[in-house]
Amino acid sequence: MLTAAEQQAMGLSLRVSLWAVGCSLPPGLLVAWLLARRDFPGKTLLNGLVHLPLILPPVVVGYVLLVLLGRQGPLGMVLHDWFGITLAFTWKGAAVAAAVVSFPLMVRAMRLSLEAVDRRLEEAARTLGAGPVDVFLTVTLPLIAPGILTGTIMAFARSLGEFGATITFVSNIPGETRTLPLALYNLTQVVGGEAGAARLVALSVALALAAVVASEVLARRMAARLEGR
Repeated sequence: MLTAAEQQAMGLSLRVSLWAVGCSLPPGLLVAWLLARRDFPGKTLLNGLVHLPLILPPVVVGYVLLVLLGRQGPLGMVLHDWFGITLAFTWKGAAVAAAVVSFPLMVRAMRLSLEAVDRRLEEAARTLGAGPVDVFLTVTLPLIAPGILTGTIMAFARSLGEFGATITFVSNIPGETRTLPLALYNLTQVVGGEAGAARLVALSVALALAAVVASEVLARRMAARLEGR
């Protein structure tokens, strides 16, 4: 059985991950569409920036977020003074860190789905009088739904496991920013924490495995449905 602190960490991880994925999905779809369907100056740079969190150490990502979004940072000061929003050292900041780190996985999955769409289907819809928005909503979106689902679930799983950027940007505050990975780290630093650490390891593995399996199963079902099988 999980202790109250461990249950709190699990609940916080789920909330942070859900917010991270929910807020990332609309801009992720837009960026994926731009990279897959448009040629413009700076496209290579945008692609590099999107995938940068996959290459950089998570601590570097967290430090950049702290510099930009901290109370004294250029963006953080504006958010606090104008809107009363504080991100550093709060669970909202943990969601931002998770969103930034998982964003490339989401974009890549959706971009690959967009590039695999048969453009002739979209052109056929246009010849029948459908506008660009109608074509996207009625033709493109259903075809890339498996990719969207896969990217969303993979980003959710990555958010659950985020550690470096989170602890750097929002610290390790019990009940506020101590997610599952941070709670596990905390247990490894105290005497007698082995049993609790083992429970959290098992829980983390189970959640990540469930997310990966669910992504695969649901994506296959959606693809089969689209093929009319």
